[in-house]
Amino acid sequence: MLKSVLAAHARVWIYQAARPLTEAELQWAAPRLAAFVAGWASHGQALALAATAEFRHRQFLVIGLDEQAAGASGCSIDASVRFVQELGQALGVELLDKSRMAFLIDDDARDGSVAPSLLTRAELRAAIAAGQVRADTPYFNNTVGTQAELAAHWPAPAGETWLRSFFERA
Repeated sequence: MLKSVLAAHARVWIYQAARPLTEAELQWAAPRLAAFVAGWASHGQALALAATAEFRHRQFLVIGLDEQAAGASGCSIDASVRFVQELGQALGVELLDKSRMAFLIDDDARDGSVAPSLLTRAELRAAIAAGQVRADTPYFNNTVGTQAELAAHWPAPAGETWLRSFFERA
């Protein structure tokens, strides 16, 4: 969970890795995430932003920012995307590909012990038809925008997200 310094209204960005990270990769990344948020500034101001960054489920980089403390400018958001690109390159994993959706097909995976299943739209349709993914299957809706949404709806039952129409057609 993101550190308690972020309020419910804090903005979040979620970047999904193409594969689960190893423990060694997570340990390597941790001080780099801390250094990034400590030095992340808005519009070149010396004042750092009130931000956090961490990996969840070994596969999702979650960056949070309290914009009431200091808003993110276009420059600071660009800096965060550059950081994510560089981090992904250093780890040898894609963090910016949005073509796959992540599901917890095995309910025991909620604790992070099992990696989420990544599916394209075509694979999702086939998994729904085969009964592997149902409306109640936990889905990592990486479009949540606030800390409150992250805490309450990530993951969320797939049928309660923008994927609802996939199940209505099935």
